[in-house]
Amino acid sequence: MASSQTVSNPDVNFNHSRESKRKKRRKIGDAGEIEPVTSLDQSRWRTNIEQQIYSSKLLQALRHVRRSNDNPSPVNAGRAVRETADRVLAVAAKGRSRWSRAILTSRLSLRLSQINKKHKKAKLNSGNLKSKKPAAKKRLPALQRKVRVLGRLVPGCQKLPFPNLLEETNDYISALQMQIKAMTFLTGLLSAGGAGSVASHPDRLG
Repeated sequence: MASSQTVSNPDVNFNHSRESKRKKRRKIGDAGEIEPVTSLDQSRWRTNIEQQIYSSKLLQALRHVRRSNDNPSPVNAGRAVRETADRVLAVAAKGRSRWSRAILTSRLSLRLSQINKKHKKAKLNSGNLKSKKPAAKKRLPALQRKVRVLGRLVPGCQKLPFPNLLEETNDYISALQMQIKAMTFLTGLLSAGGAGSVASHPDRLG
């Protein structure tokens, strides 16, 4: 009985096959979509509250670094300040951006790269690897080269699609501008009256 009804109703069969084709097209379209562009709020880096929070956390982190390193060399001290400022900036971003997550995981990545370099050196010394001529690199168009360079400048964004890369770059630049402003202000206060002046004027941070 069911088979006779489906044969006698060609409109039903036609609608069913058209619906199944539509679902297949929808599945194919979903699989080919690129990563959705995340809407990052760059304006939050321009607020006084955000600058005050970042400045106070940065000052605490720098004090901790100074206590842990008694007599660091100028090169190591400058590197420690830069890494601390970037790490505090990534914490202030609260993991909402790809660049902040990349900064927070950079220590683990650095350790893994050091281990890989040691293994490569051991293989080269043992003579297992044969010397190969470097393959000729294809020259990319100018726009693709610029996009690749931009992806290297923003942490964790080397393999992002171009719209996502622009969004992350705008957020990263806004965060760096806030970082420069906060560090300039802290430098002025510390050079004028020491750390006590910062503690006595917490409302002036940022």
